[in-house]
Amino acid sequence: MTASVATAPGGTTGTALSVLPAVLHGALGWADAHRADFVLPPDVLEPHTQVNRTLKPLGELAQLCTTIRRSTAPDTPEHRTAGALITFAWDQVHAGDLLLELLRGEPFAAYPYEIYAAFAGYGLRNEGFERLAGTLSATRGWAHTEQQSNRELGLINSERRVGTAPHADAGEVLARTWLGGLSEPWMFEGPSGYALTHTVFHITDWCCLPERMPAHIDTYLRAWLPPWIDGCLESLQWDLTGELLAVAAALPGPPPTELLDAAWPALAAAQAPSGAVPETGPTVAPAQAPQEAASAGNAGQEPDPYPFLACYHSTLVTAFAAALSLKRLTTHQAENGAGQ
Repeated sequence: MTASVATAPGGTTGTALSVLPAVLHGALGWADAHRADFVLPPDVLEPHTQVNRTLKPLGELAQLCTTIRRSTAPDTPEHRTAGALITFAWDQVHAGDLLLELLRGEPFAAYPYEIYAAFAGYGLRNEGFERLAGTLSATRGWAHTEQQSNRELGLINSERRVGTAPHADAGEVLARTWLGGLSEPWMFEGPSGYALTHTVFHITDWCCLPERMPAHIDTYLRAWLPPWIDGCLESLQWDLTGELLAVAAALPGPPPTELLDAAWPALAAAQAPSGAVPETGPTVAPAQAPQEAASAGNAGQEPDPYPFLACYHSTLVTAFAAALSLKRLTTHQAENGAGQ
């Protein structure tokens, strides 16, 4: 069976490179312009506070900007913006002290550890957190916490970043995942799609170490990413499309240029003038006219057509995938030119 992205416009050589700089600039600019929406509320440590509306967006901002920072040249605005957003997020967690309080209150919860690991991967450390985390990660309860295999891989990667010995063998855990089992490709759907993308993120340290990907998984993904991305584009699943494009850019060896050239114009077309990308569904016109946005104190910014929670993740993912794709394609282009 020959896989192809049939529904994506474009597809000529170099198409991805022609749209990626603007996509990255717009998506990351949107995140920078919406710092206020990532600010943690004063009651963030209270039991009633919803983690998915507070700490999760901030942790994702830190994690994805870490990869963007590592994937962009130091003299670019995107590199500087990503670094500034990581610093902003670190300030929000009080240089790790807030995460230490979370860990004290929920000693066997994985999410404070994983959020902290995003900062640790950037070199930001909190001695108190790491001391307590070292004690907890040495317990039997920590090693035997029951969770999905792809989530366990996330914890193993976080342990690596923090400097703690992994509580389980990553290869054994990988073999139990949907992706590690090389599941029948026609079994792909939303939940399995997100499970496989995060499996890749965790085994490659958020796409920065593609050499960690086993060869048989690389072969499987090269064969089936095109029809999966095709289906996501057809069903307007922009968020999952972005994650799959990040996976495509994290494959070891030559990047899948035909796939990236075919798919990126479609995702670029879904991006609003503000830089926002919706998670799913038809794209919509801005909710405000530009003059109304200016009168609301947003002069110089494009009006937003989507609520924050309906687009922040897909917009960050788009920036993340765009930075990875841009790096892989420009590097590949430079190497090919040098070899001619």
